[in-house]
Amino acid sequence: MNRRIKYRHLEAFIAISRAGRLNRAADQLNLTQPTISKTLKDLEDILGVTLLLRDRAGVALTPEGQVFLQFAEQSVAALQIGLQNITNLGSVVGSTLLIGALPSVAVQILPRAVEKFLHLAPDTVIQIEEGSHAELTARLRAGNLDLLVGRMGPLETMEDLSFTQLYNEKIVAVAAPDNPICNATKLAQLADSMVIYPPKDSAIRPLLARTMIASGLPIFKKRIETVSGSFGRALVLGPMQAVWFISHGVVADDLEKGRLRALELDLSTTEGPVGIMARSEEMADTHVHLFRQTLLEASRSLRGSKM
Repeated sequence: MNRRIKYRHLEAFIAISRAGRLNRAADQLNLTQPTISKTLKDLEDILGVTLLLRDRAGVALTPEGQVFLQFAEQSVAALQIGLQNITNLGSVVGSTLLIGALPSVAVQILPRAVEKFLHLAPDTVIQIEEGSHAELTARLRAGNLDLLVGRMGPLETMEDLSFTQLYNEKIVAVAAPDNPICNATKLAQLADSMVIYPPKDSAIRPLLARTMIASGLPIFKKRIETVSGSFGRALVLGPMQAVWFISHGVVADDLEKGRLRALELDLSTTEGPVGIMARSEEMADTHVHLFRQTLLEASRSLRGSKM
């Protein structure tokens, strides 16, 4: 964007276009007619095009003016919304924000977003609700959650919900570093192992099931179905020496610090989007909009730290 274009240029251009006459627009903005006329000319000089044709009957948009008006109005409207949100931050005080969190975001991105949000709105109470994908999407749809953050589920579970993608992640199979099964490179080699497998109402189960079918394998007979992080770690690191299939985000910190080790299995087909789910066609409150922004910033920060 040309940095010489100022808010006053856009405001004057929009007012003249809507009023149809320079003198009417000048009155609306409490300006003199020569001042608003000069402001319009300055804008046209900056852009290098004629936006409005003037005559005794008034003004008329040129083709270039019609195009520019659309984006000028959008820009001013967005700025006004931003200013209003800043003004409304005072109303965030004492409010409660209900956030649904699927396992893949609870360890890394969500804590970063919460920390940033509370710096901006320290008096807001944030309530984090965990559960299955089916349960949390139902609660979101019913209005019992403000937002849901996690992996996108099958399309049939997303009815009446919007989705804003933050990043992609895949499922990993992890085990204790001293578990001999860590040398496995094929899913078939896990046939006799105890496996922690995602339950039927989880977002990642269909992806893992598809991978198993593509490999010509049935579902593991020796399995415990859960997406509980604490339970999964206990079984993997305990005497049961289980293998855990889980979204990478749940165990990213464990892998980085060497507490768990990822098996070198081809699970590339399990990659899918992680993002923000909200009720469609609903205008977000100020604190909900602000939390969405902190999630987006946390996602960018997280991706940047891995580059």
